[in-house]
Amino acid sequence: MFDTNIVIIGNVLTAPEWRRTGSGTLVANFRVASTARRIDRESGRWIDGNSLRVRVTCWRRLAEGVGASLTVGDPVIVSGRLYTRDWSDADGNPRVSYEMEAVAVGHDLARGKGRFYRRAAQPTSAVEDEQTDGLVRGEAAAQVSDEDVPVAYGDGVPDGEEPVLTAPVDEEDEESGIEISVEPLHPDPADEQNPAQVEAQTADEPAGQPDDRPADRPAGPGRRSRRTRREPVPA
Repeated sequence: MFDTNIVIIGNVLTAPEWRRTGSGTLVANFRVASTARRIDRESGRWIDGNSLRVRVTCWRRLAEGVGASLTVGDPVIVSGRLYTRDWSDADGNPRVSYEMEAVAVGHDLARGKGRFYRRAAQPTSAVEDEQTDGLVRGEAAAQVSDEDVPVAYGDGVPDGEEPVLTAPVDEEDEESGIEISVEPLHPDPADEQNPAQVEAQTADEPAGQPDDRPADRPAGPGRRSRRTRREPVPA
């Protein structure tokens, strides 16, 4: 969670050095330097700025590829976890060195060209190499017995089938098969009037009688506007 993962773009300072741990794990170490470049305004030339030198550690197959591909001066891009290591020199003085556990290493193709050669397939430990089954990160590890296993398959899961949640249904409505309709809370008053009554009321009013409502007063709900004359509809 608190690892410092960075990417370094620089050049190889030392050739990869091969090492093998007590468990037989292959390790390759080399140093990489990253130097900042800037333009000098007075001379107009590029000059070196601050530099960073890191010792890079590569494990297993990455170590094999690094040892066969890198040499001193190669432009590389290294990605991995950065950390510091405290140690003491021959005189007993405390020293601090920056180290990096690499995850990926490759050539910087912005400064040259390269061609990739795929490694031949190797047998996996699960199929043909039983000795590596007892190694974790290259170190020997004993298998845990069934009695010492902290969590086993099915722990904390209730017995029986998983319950299925469904929406409640009224038994009376389901048996009768009657569809229930919901009336609106506020019905339109115009829908409650009989169209025949409205037509008769309009016919009894005298023609040409002015409306006694103010001009700015809108017609009430359910009332139709007065017509002065019923025009015949042409056939």
